[in-house]
Amino acid sequence: MSPRRTRAAGPLPAPAERTFLGHPRWFGTLFIVDMWERFSFYGLLAILYLYLVAPAAEGGMGMTTGDAAGLFGIYMSLVFMSALPGGWVADRILGARRATLYGGVLIAAGHACMAVPVPVSLYPGLGLIIAGSGLVKPSMAAMIGQMYRGRPERREAAFSVFYVSIQVSALFAPLATGYAAERIDWHLGFGIAAAGMALGLLHYVLGMRHLGDVGRHPADPLSPEEGRRALRRTLLWGGTPAAAATAAVATGLVGFDRVLMAVGLAVVCVPAAYYTSLLRRSGLAAAERTRLRAFVWMLIASAVFWMLYAQGPALLNLFALDSVRRSLLGFVVPASWFQSVQPLFLLLLAPVFAALWVRLGARMSAPAKFTGGLLLGGLSFALMALAATAAETGPVSPLWLLGVYLLIVCGELAIAPVGLSLAAEVAPTGRSGQILGLFWLFAAVGAAVGGQLARLAEAIPESGYHLVLAAAGLATAVALGAAARALGTRLAAGTAGGPDPDAPAARPDTRPAAAS
Repeated sequence: MSPRRTRAAGPLPAPAERTFLGHPRWFGTLFIVDMWERFSFYGLLAILYLYLVAPAAEGGMGMTTGDAAGLFGIYMSLVFMSALPGGWVADRILGARRATLYGGVLIAAGHACMAVPVPVSLYPGLGLIIAGSGLVKPSMAAMIGQMYRGRPERREAAFSVFYVSIQVSALFAPLATGYAAERIDWHLGFGIAAAGMALGLLHYVLGMRHLGDVGRHPADPLSPEEGRRALRRTLLWGGTPAAAATAAVATGLVGFDRVLMAVGLAVVCVPAAYYTSLLRRSGLAAAERTRLRAFVWMLIASAVFWMLYAQGPALLNLFALDSVRRSLLGFVVPASWFQSVQPLFLLLLAPVFAALWVRLGARMSAPAKFTGGLLLGGLSFALMALAATAAETGPVSPLWLLGVYLLIVCGELAIAPVGLSLAAEVAPTGRSGQILGLFWLFAAVGAAVGGQLARLAEAIPESGYHLVLAAAGLATAVALGAAARALGTRLAAGTAGGPDPDAPAARPDTRPAAAS
């Protein structure tokens, strides 16, 4: 028998930490929650408008196209805006971890509420989803930021993975909820969205132990006096108007469409007031004020684009239902499945646009990119007008709608990532989060205005309505393109390579001023 060999003494190597897509296990916990939350969101988005306009005899709400578009636009805008109060609650009261948990519970409850086959469940269901979304989205971003504090390259990689998860969820969610809703029952589609969020919550509860202390406590907790003051203001400025509006609608004193218009007006006013308050705050350097004053024009341009974008899950979805040939080898494709086209194009084209921006570098400014995005958005609805004209004699090829969505996606890739990057660049020191929030507030304005503008579709021919949208996008693109050079200079004020308004002039300019 041969002698046994002995291993040299020494410490055993530590077992390798289990990872998720190259990130720690805690990342997997947040990733899966976000994936299912986005599944529920996009699953609802694909079928909500169709449910609103479906006749009551078919299980829908039986709304007019104008009322349905108005409600849909307000819902979308409030989801965007809810991140501001939701982030405040997470920072001051709950902490990011509990805010994510409670927000997920609210979202699941909202979808479950809408799964109950009674019309009255619609509005409380949407309200719960709005409140839950406002808690979840900023809280998850905050936890990722804390986990990767001091490691920006890892943080950016993490957010890139999250962006891919969003598109994958947006791709598959309409396929599941759309088939169930259109082929079996609308409320089954809402129930599938609720089940998706419930799965995400279950995984979150089981994986919370991997988060350590991150997000366990509020970052800046309220004192008891601050808490009482915040409660009083919330009841005064939020609870009282909501109760008055509910009572007015319930008693028939005010029509529901008037309430929607009032909420839409508030959505438009809040971002303007928020921007004004940021600009008036003390401590801003002259260069920072110059950048912010230029940035507001970019925000207005982005709102026009989001106004166009918001038509996709609403009137374009209805066009797919009524005016597109959807039969494929004997199978009738659900209209809601067309909502999977945009995320598919995004997944395919995002790397192409990212490489294009790197190749162009500083030769193409942010205003020029915005101009291109708005041109594409305007052209998409010019194409849509042609499709609507062709549909007057019968259903048209789905290629029309695919072409429209392709142009919108290309426009989005020139607006959304560029706008977010620009927001971070022009933000005053320590206020990046507020400026990024401002970008999404103006997106909310676009969604709300788009919903109210859709009422025109009841008064004018469909092709004419799409021409109005095309004209809005193209006119904004022309105006922005004319001002692109001046805006680019002002947006770069005080940055590396940009002019600094605080710097003294080399010598006075004694030339006569040009006539205005």
